[in-house]
Amino acid sequence: MSYQQYRPSSFSILPPVVKNLLILNGLFYLATMALESQYKMDLADLLGLHFPLSEKFHPYQFITYMFMHGSFMHLFFNMFALWMFGNVLENYWGPKKFLIYYIITGIGAALIHYAVVYFQNLSTLEFVNAYIANPSLADFHDFISSDHIRGVSQEMVDHYNAIIPRTFNNALMANNTEEALRISADYMQIYKTDFLNAPVVIGASGSVFGILLAFGMLFPNTLLYVYFAIPIKAKWFVMIYGAMELFSGIRGATDDNVAHFAHLGGMLFGFILIKYWQKSRNRGF
Repeated sequence: MSYQQYRPSSFSILPPVVKNLLILNGLFYLATMALESQYKMDLADLLGLHFPLSEKFHPYQFITYMFMHGSFMHLFFNMFALWMFGNVLENYWGPKKFLIYYIITGIGAALIHYAVVYFQNLSTLEFVNAYIANPSLADFHDFISSDHIRGVSQEMVDHYNAIIPRTFNNALMANNTEEALRISADYMQIYKTDFLNAPVVIGASGSVFGILLAFGMLFPNTLLYVYFAIPIKAKWFVMIYGAMELFSGIRGATDDNVAHFAHLGGMLFGFILIKYWQKSRNRGF
């Protein structure tokens, strides 16, 4: 990677904000492993970002989720990209501006991700709410045999297997429709809670993709080397990567456990923020 396109007044290979972000992410990862091993405490469930309609959601998670990672490789690749591109941007912008950019793109990534999640799951939530308000055996049968049964925890699956075939079916066999409806409504309430609690976002990827976008916009002709061998200009690299994320998100690539729209959200908010700063500078603000 070439740095010949800009001339910062001073250059540090590990500027303060990038350095502290690397340290914090490493400490959070170590704390996650230690607490899980010693106390069976799931720090990711506490500090990861839950769906805003979930009972486990807390506003502070919009910040803390950026410091949580699910595996060492998840942490390593995010931190490598943060250092590789972030040190350039922090030297160019300065610590304060870089930190603002990092936080805003991280929050923006989360907002876009859960906006998409909400609309993807709106039909399920509407069905569950309608059923709780007005249960019917036909609707319950349709529900448990439909695609609505997805995205729930293993505990929820175990609960269904242990409770519904026994109590619900026994009530039906006894012609106790009222009891069967009560059991099904209770189950749907539990399902709703679990369904809303299940999605949790962790990782600095949203901010990292925002950083990648900024690098491509500010230093578009800088050569990057894919697999350390294939040269490509930063602007084309960013465009191709963004297109791949958009394609993966649209086709519903959920089996890879990657929040593609969060990545796009980080890039989108990064683009908006950079354009705002450029416009403000041109106006003399």
